[in-house]
Amino acid sequence: MFYAMAENKIDLRGYRFEHRLEDIQTLNERALRGELHISAISIHAYADVSDRYALLPCGASMGDGYGPIIVTLNRSEFSSPTSDDEIREWLRNRTIAIPGRMTSAYLALQLYLGQFEHTVVPFDEIFEAVKNGRAGAGLIIHEGQLTYARSGFRKVVDLGEWWKRETRLPLPLGGNVLRKDIPLLVRRDLLAIMRESIDYGLTHREEAVRHSMPYARDMDTGLATKFIGMYVNDYTRDYGEKGRAAIWEFLGAARRAGYINRDVEVEFVE
Repeated sequence: MFYAMAENKIDLRGYRFEHRLEDIQTLNERALRGELHISAISIHAYADVSDRYALLPCGASMGDGYGPIIVTLNRSEFSSPTSDDEIREWLRNRTIAIPGRMTSAYLALQLYLGQFEHTVVPFDEIFEAVKNGRAGAGLIIHEGQLTYARSGFRKVVDLGEWWKRETRLPLPLGGNVLRKDIPLLVRRDLLAIMRESIDYGLTHREEAVRHSMPYARDMDTGLATKFIGMYVNDYTRDYGEKGRAAIWEFLGAARRAGYINRDVEVEFVE
C-alpha cells in the first residue's frame, strides 16, 4: 500500500512521512495512546479510538469469504467435526493461542465461539505455541493461512468463511486511521496521497511486491503475491457500500454481544 509513498513514486505535496513497521497489536496499543498521526489498525481496536481517529476510506484489509483461521496439529484428536456446533464444543475444551485481544481476528472468534480459554502469543509464534503444547489450537492471521498444511497443521474453521455465510458480507480486519486533530485541509491531502499510493501499488504490483519482500517471513515471491492479493484488492481502494456495511455489522454484533462496551460512531475521512 505504501510503496509509492516510501519510494517517492508519487507527488507527496511537500509532506514528509516516517514509516514504522510494527506488528498490529503494537500499532493498536499506540493508537490507544494517540501516538501516531496515521496508522494501520484493527477494526476491533477502532472501537476504542473512534473519538480520536477517523477511518480513511482506503487501505482496508477485508477477507471476502476467507480470513483468519483456527488450526491444530495434524496429530491432535480433532477429527473434522461436521457442524459448527461440534467445532465450537471441541474448541471450548481447548486453550487457543491468539495474536492479541485488540485484533479483529480475536473479536471474530469471540462472535463465533463465545467465551473460551486463550493465551496471548505474538502472531508469528502461534504455530510454535501449538506445537509445544502451550495451546491446543491457534488463531492464525499471517501467511500461515496459506502454509499451515505443510507446517503440520490442519484447519479447524475459517472465520471469514463463517462470517460470509452468516452475513453475506466480507470480514473487516484492518484499516487505516487518521487523527482527528489534524486540520481538515491536511486530512484531505493525506487521504489523496494515500489513495494515490494504493492505486500505484495495485497498478505496479510486481515492483510493489519486490519492495515488500524484505519484510516477508520465509515467503517466496509467488506466495507473497498470493497473500497480498487476498488483502490488498478493490476493497483497499475504497470500502464501498458493502465494506462500510461490513464494519457497521461487525462492530454492531460485537456491541450487542457485549464484547465492546460502547456504541461506535464510524467516521470516515471524506
